Amino acid sequence: MATVEELETRLSAVEQSVASLTAASMAGGAVASGDGALWSLDALLQHPPKSGVVLYAGAVDLPTGGVSQWQYALPAAALFEQDWSEQAAVLIALGHPVRLQILHEVLRGTNTVAALVDALGTGTSGQMYHHVKELTATGWLGSGRRAEYEVPPARIVPLLAILVAAGTP
Repeated sequence: MATVEELETRLSAVEQSVASLTAASMAGGAVASGDGALWSLDALLQHPPKSGVVLYAGAVDLPTGGVSQWQYALPAAALFEQDWSEQAAVLIALGHPVRLQILHEVLRGTNTVAALVDALGTGTSGQMYHHVKELTATGWLGSGRRAEYEVPPARIVPLLAILVAAGTP
């Protein structure tokens, strides 16, 4: 079994590879190997960890301006050793259609409860606060000044990756 130091070294190599691929892609560089259909996986397999790895990465132009870039990787062995039930609350928070609509609207610039009630046209401000509270408690929303909400930068690409994995474009 690999030591923690070995896993950290391998994870660092994977992160560097993904960062290089993202930078090349953002600059319009060629990043594909073979037929290019699985360029990200091809790059990962150039430095394969012994137990495998699960990773996601993204660089997203936001509807409100700016770019969100994020990557995360975890050795498969560590993932299989985790207690997956600890992620239930985070996933449950996304399991309500109104909460997904809230996140969608916030990413598009609607950032107060009153504006969310108007934009979504569903429920009361009390009901909206209930959903916002759940999203805030699980880290999907953060609040800044004057009760204005945002999706924290470290949650944007993970949220989009979950939607892609669930089959939502």
